[in-house]
Amino acid sequence: MSTSNRLWTPTFALYFTARIVSMLGDMMIPVAMSVAVLGLGYGVTGVGLALGAWMGAFALCVVFGGVVADRFHPLPQMVGADAVRCAVQAGLAVYLLLGHPPLSFVVGTSLLGGVATAMFQPGLTSMVPQVAADPHRANGVLRISQGLATMLGPALAGVLVATTSIGLAFAVDAATFAVSGICLLLVKVPRFEVTGTESTWHNLRAGWHEFRSRSWLWSVILIWWVLGVLVWGPIHPLGAASIIEVHGTAAFGYAEAAFGAGSVLGGLVAIRLRPARPLFSGGIAMFLFPLMPLAAALVPAVPVLLSLYAISGLGWAFWGVQWATAVQTQVPQDKLNRVAAYEVAGSILAVPLGQVLAGPASTTFGVHPLLFVAAIAGTGCAIALVTTAPIRRLTRV
Repeated sequence: MSTSNRLWTPTFALYFTARIVSMLGDMMIPVAMSVAVLGLGYGVTGVGLALGAWMGAFALCVVFGGVVADRFHPLPQMVGADAVRCAVQAGLAVYLLLGHPPLSFVVGTSLLGGVATAMFQPGLTSMVPQVAADPHRANGVLRISQGLATMLGPALAGVLVATTSIGLAFAVDAATFAVSGICLLLVKVPRFEVTGTESTWHNLRAGWHEFRSRSWLWSVILIWWVLGVLVWGPIHPLGAASIIEVHGTAAFGYAEAAFGAGSVLGGLVAIRLRPARPLFSGGIAMFLFPLMPLAAALVPAVPVLLSLYAISGLGWAFWGVQWATAVQTQVPQDKLNRVAAYEVAGSILAVPLGQVLAGPASTTFGVHPLLFVAAIAGTGCAIALVTTAPIRRLTRV
């Protein structure tokens, strides 16, 4: 870990740049993919399959990514993942510019992108203590950068698909991963010392033991399963169908961008506040999050729609800073990649299920009723966060 008290060292600046640029690319994907699949004529079901393939591959592979990262080092793994993501998005861009790709091709590229992101993800958590002397402050700054990316990525994708072509949007997306990989190549941090030759299975079991021994950790993940199936999974395909039908393609991108703008504000607030019980405070902020599916269900005038998305993003970002800092400071550094991988896999695995079910469910029940259910479920998850004893009582380290 850096011994400097300054946050903005050259190492952190490179890591910050890589993270915000790669996040920009990640945030372009849901909007670009939703518009592309709907434009190709594959409907809400096709959007759910494409996004679900990405998320499912990610969730299933991220645990193995954590084991490899703990065994060696996450940095080269992240660089390789960026190279694969760049190639995948560039290939999809070329096909979209030259022809009409079948749904199977789109789903296949999503699968590859999800696997590569699974190899990239574990390092996002474990690298922070190595590149910053103050993880809480660094997480606040990174949450702001994530908010900026969440704001700019969907807006950029929306503008590109509305004014140029969907193929160009994916080409720009590919370029973001190239920039991220170059920045990570320049990051210099100490390598891990390999102290044993344990098998992958042994490392998986060791990571699982560390994960399940912390009741606050797995309690949050159980709550996130409900959130994933009923809220995060359906929100992109259903939100896209609902908002695009009323206000057009660009408005959907702007709504996602407004969520990112709120995330910036939430990150700024989180930097200033260091609550004694971080997850309890974050749970209170999560009561703002259900405003996003509620806005997508009501589809009010564009200014109101954007305001509700922004307020939702504020609550989401404040929770995110508290959660990331808790994981990074409560788990030993040499086990952090594996625990973070279980945490990410557990919280994400339900999302592709919700995405895949969104299409058939919307055909049966309708888009807007399902979005109302998502708003109610989000509120229920916030209640669970503030009432579950291990989560509520966890104190700041």
